Amino acid sequence: MSGSTNAFEIAQAQFDKVADQLKLDPQVREILRWPAREFHIRIPVRMDDGKIKVFEGFRVQHNDARGPNKGGLRFHAAETADTVRALAMWMTWKCAVADIPLGGGKGGVVVDPSTLSVGEKERLARGYIRVLAKNVGPRQDVPAPDVGTTPQMMGWMMDEYSRIMGQYTPGVITGKPVGGGGSLGRTEATGFGVIFNVREAMKHLGLDPKVCKAAIQGFGNVGQYAAIGFNEILGGKVVCVSCWDRIDKVSYTFAKDDGIDPHYLKSITDQYGTIDKEAAKANGYKIEPGEAWISKDVDVLIPAALEGQVTGETAVKISNTVKILAEAANGPTTPEADVILQQKGIFVVPDFLCNAGGVTVSYFEGVQNDQNFYWPKEQVLTYLDQKMTAAFSAVLQMSLDEKVYMRDAAYMVAIAKVVKAMELRGWI
Repeated sequence: MSGSTNAFEIAQAQFDKVADQLKLDPQVREILRWPAREFHIRIPVRMDDGKIKVFEGFRVQHNDARGPNKGGLRFHAAETADTVRALAMWMTWKCAVADIPLGGGKGGVVVDPSTLSVGEKERLARGYIRVLAKNVGPRQDVPAPDVGTTPQMMGWMMDEYSRIMGQYTPGVITGKPVGGGGSLGRTEATGFGVIFNVREAMKHLGLDPKVCKAAIQGFGNVGQYAAIGFNEILGGKVVCVSCWDRIDKVSYTFAKDDGIDPHYLKSITDQYGTIDKEAAKANGYKIEPGEAWISKDVDVLIPAALEGQVTGETAVKISNTVKILAEAANGPTTPEADVILQQKGIFVVPDFLCNAGGVTVSYFEGVQNDQNFYWPKEQVLTYLDQKMTAAFSAVLQMSLDEKVYMRDAAYMVAIAKVVKAMELRGWI
């Protein structure tokens, strides 16, 4: 979380705005404003030097009316309880808007994973699941990879849970490696899901994707596949990507007027999303300040980094050429920035609609685990496209019918589904 921006306050403010519009019952409102359960944990890990270090961790389960909690696990030095609460809440809405029978959860460990050896990462991953084993599971709460975690780490966690339970339990974790219970298409899922949403937004606005340009913030997994998808699925051009340089401790924007090559940049990017700037420079890329991405004269902006990046201060820098802002990250836009985006007439594809591709294919992975039958990649991506297109259509229709901002429309669709599930289960 950057600066003093509090992610959970943003999540609650967004919810409150729509709850007012829906005239939601105050008692129901109070249930949904807060997580149902929170776990604050301490994880002792024996480090390579033989000493034991204790790491702080979290798991938050927001609402499971529609099914088991579902959400990623972050290893990040700046992780906080409020960030995890916000992300768990957004996961509830994300699963509902994508019409997936799951609830919202999220986890985090306060650590910079780049400071750990492979062995230390494994022991920390296993330790996390060991502490929480009684409170997660295929029918309770299903973690998945997020910032700072990898498919291999998910494989270790699944193995640890299976050891504790005394039986092979692949469905406890999604985002596992292919061959170890993972699904084909999961790596591309979030980034490609973003692009399917951008495609539908372009159709609505009457834009030709082949003449459109994009700027992307962040070059981790989501940013990489959003860039690849913008080029190869839409036929458009990505003119720049920004990323955090973990060596210099600042962000840079890598730009090419005639379009970047995402496959090349991916080949010189480390596992933490840092691009080798010397190699990029040698290949003709301009190295610009990190914030340069937001002011580019493009048609589409895709924030694909962390929360709170599009603020009241940065939103005013957005070019008048921008027609679509697709929120590949969770909570990238502050309420102050939302006001500016609306004034500028920018069509916003809100985060929990835009980036729901990851959890959608995670759901598919869980289904495949239950069936012990695995689908070809083409089938996974076809199903993903169908889900994303249907979700976008439902939110757009709500926006047009109620004459409300797309973010508010997405909340309306999601909240209605969660409240209905709570009613049907007799909770309210």
